[in-house]
Amino acid sequence: MLLDGDIAVAGRVLRLEAEALIDLAAGLDAGFGRAVGLLGRITGRVVVTGMGKSGHVARKIAATLASTGTPALWVHPGEASHGDLGMIAKDDAVIALSNSGDTAELADIVAYAKRFRIPLIGITRRTHSSLAEQSDVALILPASPEACPLGLAPTTSTTMMMALGDALAVALLERRGFSAADFKVFHPGGQLGRQLLRVTELMHKGADLPLAPLDIRVCDAILVMTAKSFGCVGLTGPDGRLAGIITDGDLRRHMNPDLLGRPAASVMTADPKTIRTSALAGEALGIMNAMAITSLFVTDDGRPVGIIHIHDCLRAGVA
Repeated sequence: MLLDGDIAVAGRVLRLEAEALIDLAAGLDAGFGRAVGLLGRITGRVVVTGMGKSGHVARKIAATLASTGTPALWVHPGEASHGDLGMIAKDDAVIALSNSGDTAELADIVAYAKRFRIPLIGITRRTHSSLAEQSDVALILPASPEACPLGLAPTTSTTMMMALGDALAVALLERRGFSAADFKVFHPGGQLGRQLLRVTELMHKGADLPLAPLDIRVCDAILVMTAKSFGCVGLTGPDGRLAGIITDGDLRRHMNPDLLGRPAASVMTADPKTIRTSALAGEALGIMNAMAITSLFVTDDGRPVGIIHIHDCLRAGVA
């Protein structure tokens, strides 16, 4: 019975918070656009602040902004009153979070922003609070009930603040045209960084490439294959473009007493599957798995500039 009761409580909390987010989305107005425009115009950083649970949310919003192309930092409002106001520069903007809008610890940051004409965005539930009235843009949260049965613990309100912070970050990301390549710059480590590796970072190039001219014989192509250890050789035409590829499988399929003396072009696979230099390593791995091959030539305007092996992807943790 206790388990059933716990599940019922969890369901009630999640429904209340989900309904609050729906109300938040429905209530978005021109103020949100003004906030995004304001943040997009500044040349400094976005300083996010809040006290208590709002402070924890503020820290997360700052981290999300910073990781998606908007330089940001979190400032504790209590520490700001004791010297950390110096972290806020004239080219910055401030996002202040307060459920009531009258959090005493925010007073010095708000006053500092107004004194030095630093743009201030307030996120609060109360339209007539001091924070809302002092803000250049006030984003007002709907009066949805807290999920706490006492109506006291910040639950629904902090969920809405977190979601609104995500909305600001993603809107700024899209406005700036922030790409996967930009994202990787800020996320080089962990699984995310590995997913964003490009083939150019893993490919073999230069003297390591198993390449030979189109007019050689099979016996000479085999020598190149053996020397380069990729199990294949690419054949290039007079213009330097990749005309075909010979693999171990091609040799087995054409095995006969005259094979070694035959023109290599007669046993090659013409117009082989290649991958572009800008592709992600994960895309290369997907192609190799789908086609049951172990190597892909990387080309630029049809000319081979590298080769990537399935083992290169696996060693780098691309999956």
